[in-house]
Order: sequence, then C-alpha cells, then structure tokens
Amino acid sequence: MGLLSWIPKPAAALDNGGVIGPDERLPWAQTGLMGVQHVVAMFGSTVLAPILMGFDPNLAVLMSGVGTLIFFAITGGRVPSYLGSSFAFIGVVNVATGYVASQGANANIGLALGGIIACGALYTLVGGLVQLIGTGWIERLMPPVVTGAVVAVIGLNLAAIPVKNMAASNFDAWMQAITFLCVALVAVYTRGMLQRLLILVGLVIASLIYIGLTNGLGLGKPFDVSGIASAAWFGLPTLHAPVFNSQAMLLIAPVVLILVAENLGHIKAVTAMTGKDMDRYMGRAFIGDGVATMVSGAAGGTGVTTYAENIGVMAATRIYSTAVFLIAALLAILLGFSPKFGALIQAIPLPVMGGVSIVVFGLIAIAGARIWVDNKVDFSDIRNLIVAAITLILGTGEFTLKLGDFALGGIGTATFGAIGLYALLGMGKRPL
Repeated sequence: MGLLSWIPKPAAALDNGGVIGPDERLPWAQTGLMGVQHVVAMFGSTVLAPILMGFDPNLAVLMSGVGTLIFFAITGGRVPSYLGSSFAFIGVVNVATGYVASQGANANIGLALGGIIACGALYTLVGGLVQLIGTGWIERLMPPVVTGAVVAVIGLNLAAIPVKNMAASNFDAWMQAITFLCVALVAVYTRGMLQRLLILVGLVIASLIYIGLTNGLGLGKPFDVSGIASAAWFGLPTLHAPVFNSQAMLLIAPVVLILVAENLGHIKAVTAMTGKDMDRYMGRAFIGDGVATMVSGAAGGTGVTTYAENIGVMAATRIYSTAVFLIAALLAILLGFSPKFGALIQAIPLPVMGGVSIVVFGLIAIAGARIWVDNKVDFSDIRNLIVAAITLILGTGEFTLKLGDFALGGIGTATFGAIGLYALLGMGKRPL
C-alpha cells in the first residue's frame, strides 16, 4: 500500500469494541476528531517540557508536528506514533546551559541545541545499525522486562506533574478529581465514537463545569479569554541557531539510550495492542525519530520522542490508524504558526489539564505493564523481579546519580539501571 493509502472502515466498525488497525482509517470526519484528541493529549507535556528548559513552547509544538511528519514518511506511514518534546532532555539540558526552570528564556539555548543534534545523529546511527543487522541485539539489550519497566516508569515519573504542580489549591485538586471522573464516565458509559473521544469529551465537560463553578459561583480562578482575544491568528516563531560545544554534546548525547528504550517500548506496546508485528519497522522508526530530533534542534526546538501520552490514547480508544497521526501532525503545525490556537489550548484551566494528565499518565504506566503481560514475562524469575522492582522505584522516586557536573536522574537512571541490571544479573547465568 502507498504512503497515503488506508483501508476505509465505516464508523460502525467501532461498535462492540471494534479495533481500527494502523493500515485502516475511519471516515475523515471521525479521523479528524481523533487527531484533535491526540493533539490535546500531547499538548500539555509538549508545552511543559520546553518551558522547563527555557525553550519556546510554540516552536516546540510546531516542530512536534514537523517531526511526526518526518517519522510518518520514513516509516512509510505504517507505525502509529506522535513525536513530542522529550522529558529525558530536561536534566542534562539544564546542566549544560546552567538554566533554572521558571527563569524565562534560556540564554544558552544554542549549547542545548548542539547537544540535541548530536543526540539525534547518534540515534539515527543506531537506527541504521538496526536496519542493517536486525533487531536481535537491541532486543537482547532491552528485553520485554526492561522495555515494560521503562514505559511504565515514564507514566509513574510524570505522575508528580499533575498531582504536585497543577493543583495550587484545594479547589483545584477537587477539579482534577471531577475531570478524571468525567473521563472515566465517558469511557465506561458511552459507546462508539463518543467513547473513543473520551479524553477530548471529558476535557470539554470538565471545562464547562469549571467555568460554571468559577465564573458563575466564584469558587476558583475565573476562566480568562483575554489571552485568546488578544492573540494573533498567525505568527512566526523565533528560530535559534545551534552551538556545537563538545562538553555540552557529551552531556546531552547519552540521552539516546533513553530515546531508544522509549521507542522500542512504543513499538512493543503497539505490537501488543494491535496484534501486528511492528519489529520490521524498528530501524526506520529509530531513524525517523533521530532525523526529527536533528531537524527540531536545528530550528531551536526540543529533542523529540515517540509520545507515551498518545500510546495511552490508543490504548483507551483502540484506534491505531496512522491517518489519525497525520492529521494530528498537521494540526500541530497550524498551532505552531498560530498564537491564537496556542492561546486557546493554553486557556484550558490548569486543574482540568491536570485531571486529564492523571488519566493519560496512568494509561502509560498500564501500557508498560501490558508489555509484561503480553510477552508473558516470568516474575517467578528473580532476575526479572529485581530488575522491574528497582527500575520502577528509581524512576518514580527520581533517584539521581552525579559524576562531576553530569547528573542522571528519574527516567534516565531508571533506563540505564534497567539495561545495566539485566545485563549484570545475567552474567554467567545458565539456562534452566
């Protein structure tokens, strides 16, 4: 099949828990709505990550769309994936540039961009090796117990963001609870397309409740539309040039291991969810992600990765059509060029976005557990048990190791720990 060819399926195919495969698509109206939902799912994290590094969030959104299109093209449109801002870069970028979160724009952004490009180049090289010699070596390095743990820990590591940082008051916390309750009710008690749009529909319902409670009853911070009204419909983001500094590149480039683990976990998760073998696309997926990261870094954007948030949406909707991600990418590009659309999304009340994030991050964690289940990982094997147990705690607890100016924490420590522990505990082990 061609790059832009899909097997059309009627909306009725969603009845009774129907699944839409990567090479299939719903009518374009429904496909467009699903694309919007994926944009909403990725938006919070894709905007948050650059803010924590002092990057331009609008440019990050734009480059996420461009990167997804690059990935789509290189994988032949057969791997359902959205590329968004990677959280794995935050720690090393802030160390390399001396940036402290909430300081505004990063004055040394060029140093970060050079490191991001180096990481992307290394990532592309890994993809080329996988394409040439197969996936066996990477799967031995990162078996299901490792990839499942890494995917799960991404969701668990992100949990603190909505719980600790997106609920400034007791009212906000209650609003988060109302939001994830709305999503849950839509997920369980609706059917068909409405059920598959659970994230978007739940968000809209919760936002309306928020407006009623704040603007109507004065219980919290009122919903403010002034930013939407004043924002321009069209605007060009500010581009930045990379600076290739060897020290910064050495600090940032090792993030490639985390990106490989994330992408491998994504491929395995999609394989498990769809029942279609995605391993044959693994090399091209790595290359696509690597090239997208280089292009993003060259323009002034963040490093990108296959987005676990969108895995969560796929897990909930059972719609894996790559046409959805093509639409989502084009919408993200529109958002990137339109401050008006960006202001609309950013106007979503923070506790509502927090409640949605709780659902999505939880689904990511479950996607990791599903890798274990679908691959029948044997936890009676003490090696598997120890690797998974330590990895989850390292990532969730933000365990940090420092070597001079280099610091590795959270997802990074968990990823290296999982790979290293599995290899170390397998040394000299004889098969039963």
